[in-house]
Amino acid sequence: MNTTAPRLWIKNPLAVFTANDLDAGGGVVVCGDRIAELVPAGGRPQQPCEEVYDAGRHVLLPGLINTHHHFYQTLTRAWGPAADVPLFPWLQNLYPVWARLTPDALELAVEVALAELLLSGCTTAADHHYLFPDGLQDAVDIEASVVRRMGMRATLTRGSMTLGEDDGGLPPRSTVQRADVVLADSERLIREHHEAGAGAVVQIALAPCSPFSVTSEVMKESAALAERHDVRLHTHLAETLDEEDFCREKYGLRTVDYLESVGWLGDRTWLGHGIHFDDAEIARLGAAGTAVAHCPTSNMRLASGTARVLDLEAAGVPVGLGVDGSASNDASNMILEARQAVYLQRLRYGADVPVTRALGWATRGSAAVLGRTDIGQLAPGMQADLAMFTLDGLRFSGSHDPLAALLLCGADRADRVMIGGVWRVVDGAVPGLDVESLAARHSEAARRLVAG
Repeated sequence: MNTTAPRLWIKNPLAVFTANDLDAGGGVVVCGDRIAELVPAGGRPQQPCEEVYDAGRHVLLPGLINTHHHFYQTLTRAWGPAADVPLFPWLQNLYPVWARLTPDALELAVEVALAELLLSGCTTAADHHYLFPDGLQDAVDIEASVVRRMGMRATLTRGSMTLGEDDGGLPPRSTVQRADVVLADSERLIREHHEAGAGAVVQIALAPCSPFSVTSEVMKESAALAERHDVRLHTHLAETLDEEDFCREKYGLRTVDYLESVGWLGDRTWLGHGIHFDDAEIARLGAAGTAVAHCPTSNMRLASGTARVLDLEAAGVPVGLGVDGSASNDASNMILEARQAVYLQRLRYGADVPVTRALGWATRGSAAVLGRTDIGQLAPGMQADLAMFTLDGLRFSGSHDPLAALLLCGADRADRVMIGGVWRVVDGAVPGLDVESLAARHSEAARRLVAG
């Protein structure tokens, strides 16, 4: 922590969620890129503060953390042929379109996804990029550049597809790569971009796409490479019953058995979706410390099913939230994802699933999923990643509990967002970002991509 930096007191918020048991009713003191102090309700900072921000209109949260996304899919939102179908036909319709992705279109897609996330209170995002058609070999490098330019944090996963439809997989041949190419590029990206330790801006993880799009050999070799370089592993698993059937037919195994057979059942791994696990599989995941990214909107959009989040947590599985791709959610909004999570889990477990539990999944839980201990909660020494929401709109009129109102009344936009002690959203806007121009250029790229 830079102790010579000015101290900023974010004073007396309307309400605060710390994602722990600490009292920050009087606000938070930021010094440099860290949280220096939590001020209890009715208290004052222990040391003088050069700057004060009156947060009396704001609900204060740790920065929200998105654990599963596909940034490039902002280009194919609400596309007619994929609007009303489940996962496998959805993918089969979209793969040929995505195969035409260009570097310029990807850069616009990433900028739109990150801006949208940032404006929803998100400070850290994990992206699963697995499309590398000819000319797009530097996709993850493009993503890293935009992340740094936007001032966010990200875990960028080097995805891969090596099992084409002519080999019994789902993706078309034009979207798959050779295993040696995938592994060599994975090692390069770790070497050039991965930052370890507290305050990391860009981290790299290895992410073969799914059991129906990569070979077992790539899964095994990716696990070995991740262990050698101490990076995390990510894949889609148990998202649909079709996937369960595929694993049984292709490998003679259920999904968790398959995961173990390729060396992935451990605490280095987090899984996208994780819906169709039985009791014994949930226990095994918990014992191994394997994490799950719950994606409620996508799961409802594609009618994939409902993850057993409370059962997973009870077994010891770290659980966070993900907005998933913007073609299976059609939005990149983390505070709305927390709202969907509390509603979907209440549908499964009952109306007493607390609002604060969903906020916990979006913050401290998501940090654990990404293997980070420096973000996800408000506490001294943590990174100064904060999201602040006002309750001034008509939708909040008549509300009484500010934390409950945040989700139950449908907050969808942060008023202020801080990342590493720097304001990245001010008065509901990203300073220096021309949203109108970005949207126009992005929309034109989307039209060209679909038209071919």
